[in-house]
Amino acid sequence: MMQQISIYLTSIILGIMLFFSFVVAPVTFTALDEENARKFIRKIFPYYYTVNLAISVLVFILFTMLKIFSLDFYLILSVAVLFALSNFLLMPLINKFRDNKQDKKFKQSHFISVVINFVQMILLVIVLI
Repeated sequence: MMQQISIYLTSIILGIMLFFSFVVAPVTFTALDEENARKFIRKIFPYYYTVNLAISVLVFILFTMLKIFSLDFYLILSVAVLFALSNFLLMPLINKFRDNKQDKKFKQSHFISVVINFVQMILLVIVLI
């Protein structure tokens, strides 16, 4: 039962990530002017990272309780750590670089966040197969 719940929760994380990446973010920048799109993205990203971090930590806890210390355990742990790094380190840097008009650093750090997001999706797919 708890193992099935961990599969559902992992699927939820992946679903949130896919929906956010391929629906919310693109629609935001096409539906809103640049200023409002930036405001919206800055408000929603902390929720995105925090919700996914919380769910991935819950899956990690379930794996620990079930004594599942396979590759999936370490992949979920990696996903959780990457959400924490993105939320608490990378996102503030991205905002700082944007605010200070440091375009090169902004683009580099934003690219890193996109790569991390993509890697997390791949890791979640591996856990689910």
